[in-house]
Amino acid sequence: MSAHAVFLAVALAATGSASATSAAGPASPRPLDDWSLSLGGFHTHSDTSLWARGESGDYRADGGINLERDLGLDRRQPVSKARLDLLVGDRHGFGLEYFAFQRGNTVRLARDIEYDGRTYAATAELRGRFDYDFASAAWRWWAGQGDTVVGLGLGIAHYRVQTLFEGEASIDGVSVDGRTTSDDRAFAPLLTLGWRHAVDDRLRLYAEISGVAKNGGRLNGHIVDTALGLEWFPFERLGLALEYGGTQIRLNRQRVGDDGRLDARLDLKLRGPSLLLRLR
Repeated sequence: MSAHAVFLAVALAATGSASATSAAGPASPRPLDDWSLSLGGFHTHSDTSLWARGESGDYRADGGINLERDLGLDRRQPVSKARLDLLVGDRHGFGLEYFAFQRGNTVRLARDIEYDGRTYAATAELRGRFDYDFASAAWRWWAGQGDTVVGLGLGIAHYRVQTLFEGEASIDGVSVDGRTTSDDRAFAPLLTLGWRHAVDDRLRLYAEISGVAKNGGRLNGHIVDTALGLEWFPFERLGLALEYGGTQIRLNRQRVGDDGRLDARLDLKLRGPSLLLRLR
């Protein structure tokens, strides 16, 4: 059974059971907590592509690499997540969020290259590493009555991208090596939209979408994050959150110097289920 089917089955079963319980309850449950802390992991299916074009005088070159296909990186790898939400009064809230994505691998290649009637024996070793960090802070306004609220949030996000590629190659006994690194970071405005519904005092459903966009500067682009989930509290202050979501990241890096111009682009897609420990 796929992760989509498991998530849907759990959500429907829990909702149906809790709805029957809440029907007998005298008061509407609260969809928001005074505070909550979430810690857990995002079990992703990733697709990461890097593309670059360089110009120096009359010389121009471009190329791209897919980390999962070309470096053999595992498409499924956990991503750590943390989030803190505070309710200020009845209609306002403040939220902090952080997640990190780190990948790395070494591949060895051995093949023959034919050129101009000759066959060259070539071997190579390539090492690659990619690190991505995202943090945000947002102020939220909630509207609604009873067990359902909708929210709008405005804030700021900080993201960082680090890459490392290095390798050695040998062709007919002649060895060459190379190394390239990057470390870029930027701030950008953040917009969030949210929906929360309390089925009863122990079970809630929620959905959220957020977006980051930045034009200009050395590192620019957009980030979109979506999540659909449920919270279950078997204990008064301790519970679990199960959600399914996705993140799409497209960032552009530009550098112009005396030695020429470099344009690079990152395309990163993450999707999959998350399991979070929720304290309130």
